[in-house]
Amino acid sequence: MPIFDIGNVTVDGEQPLFILGPCVIESEAFLRDIGAALLKIAQARGFRFIFKASYDKANRTSVHSFRGMDCREGCRLLADVGRELGVPVTTDVHSPEDVAIAAEYIDLLQIPAFLCRQTDLIQAAAESKRAVNVKKGQFLAPWDVANIAEKVAHFGNDRLLITERGVSFGYNNLVADMRSLYWMREQGLRVIFDATHSVQRPGGLGGTTGGDRALAPVLARAAVAAGCDGVFMETHPNPDQALSDGPNQVPLSELAAVLDTLAGIHRIVTSANPSHA
Repeated sequence: MPIFDIGNVTVDGEQPLFILGPCVIESEAFLRDIGAALLKIAQARGFRFIFKASYDKANRTSVHSFRGMDCREGCRLLADVGRELGVPVTTDVHSPEDVAIAAEYIDLLQIPAFLCRQTDLIQAAAESKRAVNVKKGQFLAPWDVANIAEKVAHFGNDRLLITERGVSFGYNNLVADMRSLYWMREQGLRVIFDATHSVQRPGGLGGTTGGDRALAPVLARAAVAAGCDGVFMETHPNPDQALSDGPNQVPLSELAAVLDTLAGIHRIVTSANPSHA
């Protein structure tokens, strides 16, 4: 299993990798406040994390939904906050042109699930020499990610995360198959579980996406017990007022307790199976 660094965070399976932050940059003050709150939680528990926020939500249900900001402006702001906090940062990119800009600022480039098979985008991200996190498409089987991993390796990058975020299950619904985490990890891949997007109900509210945020910690516990390398979890001080994906984000006030539980489960898993890392 590969071991590599993303900024000052080592991906080695010995500690759970947490990717945390809001869905979208709502404002500079908002981003700085939530970043500081997450750092406080992490420092109190002695773990490092990767700070996540999207500069632009390109895949919105409605044309009237909030998008975000310019790529360079958003990436620069996210990088500034990450530098002040002393943590690496990640955001999603939507085109090779976005990659060219984001790679100047961002430690981990995220490929959105709906774009996970776009070879030009994956090539640009891989050749940027930044670490790459590919969200597994809602339409892909676990074994299909072998082709994604081969693309990233072909273009000269060996720092790859694959993130499970649920599979389409009928209309306006997703299901998280915990077997997927095992099968992808058996391919020699570092696997992250996206707890908050896995509880989405895509388009479930008509003009917006719904979700079951109360289930995000439940699925995260199951994923860590199943042996994933880390958890991606979006959080917001007031999810009901969030400008994007509010129904799925974990309230910031509840996050510390959730992370404590996940860290405890990870210790049990690794102590029972020391070769897991």
